Amino acid sequence: MTATKPRFDWQKRRFLLIEGAIVLVFVLLLIFVIPQFLVSIGQAFRVNLLGRYLALAIVALGIDIIWGYTGILSLGHGLFFALGGYALAMYLQLQPNGQLPDFFSLYGVTELPAFWQPFSSLPFTIFAAVAIPTIVAAVLGYLVFRNRIRGVYFAILTQAALIVFFNLFNGQQKLINGTNGLKTDTATIFGQPAGSAAVQWSFYVLTVVLLAGAYALCRWLTSGRLGRLLIAIRDDEPRVRFTGYNPTAFKVLVFAASAGLAGVAGALYTVQSGIITPKVMDIAFSIEMVIWVAVGGRASLVGAILGTLVVNFAKSFLSEKFPEVWLFFQGALFLIVVMVLPGGLIGWLRTHGLDYSRTLLRGKQRVTTYPSLEEDPDVEYERQDLTNRKSDG
Repeated sequence: MTATKPRFDWQKRRFLLIEGAIVLVFVLLLIFVIPQFLVSIGQAFRVNLLGRYLALAIVALGIDIIWGYTGILSLGHGLFFALGGYALAMYLQLQPNGQLPDFFSLYGVTELPAFWQPFSSLPFTIFAAVAIPTIVAAVLGYLVFRNRIRGVYFAILTQAALIVFFNLFNGQQKLINGTNGLKTDTATIFGQPAGSAAVQWSFYVLTVVLLAGAYALCRWLTSGRLGRLLIAIRDDEPRVRFTGYNPTAFKVLVFAASAGLAGVAGALYTVQSGIITPKVMDIAFSIEMVIWVAVGGRASLVGAILGTLVVNFAKSFLSEKFPEVWLFFQGALFLIVVMVLPGGLIGWLRTHGLDYSRTLLRGKQRVTTYPSLEEDPDVEYERQDLTNRKSDG
């Protein structure tokens, strides 16, 4: 038998090239156009806000692949976000030359604790910011998923883990400064203050690039056979088991990947906000992460990014204009999304938004029906025949 050459799906390849070009355009806009525009209108401080929100969008991507595509609702991703943030903050606290952080002197600590010492190395810190959240999530996920715990019970377990780590970090005054957290804006990196404009701009660009990389990773995880399998697990996990697959391994993989993304986001957010405290492990913050995805649209990577930016910028603008009642506006926004836009912003654009655009462009409204019937040639023939009969008689 002669080996056959694989057939290339040129249409899919073309779509990926177009998608990649669109991502590149947005990366260039975020780096070269939008910051300059904000500076020109006297809103330079919003560049830093945009950098933080883009870092948060990386968390939203991770939540989307586990909740939107796999059906695993995690309400404890603030834990993995904090682990990544603390990893980078510990490195910055040790700069320059591995010096003893100032807060240790307040508690009489004269020697650097053993678990702090590896964080004087930048390569180890970068590795730890990703690996520690990933390992914690993999262990937690394996212990939970192998017992077939899912749904609301898994969400409660993630919140319980979040509370445990919150109390652990909150009570370690001598080791990690407890409730005060670790400041990064006054530290130095590569000989420059971390809070300087040059360093902040560098981390802003890095955030944009890593967000594009996170999008590509999530796009790869949710496409092809693996993506279809994740959706099958979400829709009917018992049937997936019946067909011979073990969902546990795939759920652990996706949960660990989402935690790694949260760790990266936590590190980027920490250096741009200037401080990391146990407050990021507050339950409300982890629930907000899920809301970002819900607003943008589940099972839509673009929706996760869009929802994060819309909610956080709305939160920023409303708190500036209406400092006393902005929480009511935020609550109203969430209620509108849940009640009027259950599919989120992207879900609305995919359905009603396209119909409205066709109505405006063509002057007629599309009749919503079953897609296969709409495209069936026999149905089209009968429709034309019925129209001809009406015109004749």
